[in-house]
Amino acid sequence: MTDRLLTGERGAQVWRGGGVTVHVLDPVADAGVLHEWVTRPGAGFFGLTELTPDELRETYEFVESLPTHHAYLVRSAGEPVAMVQLYHPEDDPVATAYDVRPGDVGAHFVLGSRRPGWAELGPALLACAFAPPAVRRVVVEPDVRHRAALARMVALGFEPAGEVRYDSPHGPKDAMLAFLTRERAEALVPALRPLPAG
Repeated sequence: MTDRLLTGERGAQVWRGGGVTVHVLDPVADAGVLHEWVTRPGAGFFGLTELTPDELRETYEFVESLPTHHAYLVRSAGEPVAMVQLYHPEDDPVATAYDVRPGDVGAHFVLGSRRPGWAELGPALLACAFAPPAVRRVVVEPDVRHRAALARMVALGFEPAGEVRYDSPHGPKDAMLAFLTRERAEALVPALRPLPAG
């Protein structure tokens, strides 16, 4: 159990905002849609393109077993649109690339082939990541070649902090670190702002 990650049973809804809902990934029930996403052209940055559906299921069953890494299926109007993995950076290879702070949460996003615009989906994903009060900062580290991912992060308010290189489970990774503090997120995304007292 962690105070930085939303938890629940497989398939359980753990966050809702507008028409977007976030559910604990079910490695069995969700393997088919996830496999379609990670094997399509342009998805090679995630390092999962060569996995069979069974291997992908086993991968996320392993993630499910970790108290420090959680995966979620995101739905819009009931339809799957993205997968989000949130994790403790101090328990991940990225920890060798920067000084982890208390309250940091790392994030990976896999976007589906059909989804609402990033202007709707991005703020919803941020609100979900910051839902636990213990989260103080979200950290992303897209591959430096994945310009679309970095552009999406910058559009959400993440501040690039420079290129880093570290050993990921898929081999050496050249990444662009970017950070978003809770305070900056609350200033930029109205849904994250605290409600006034009284």
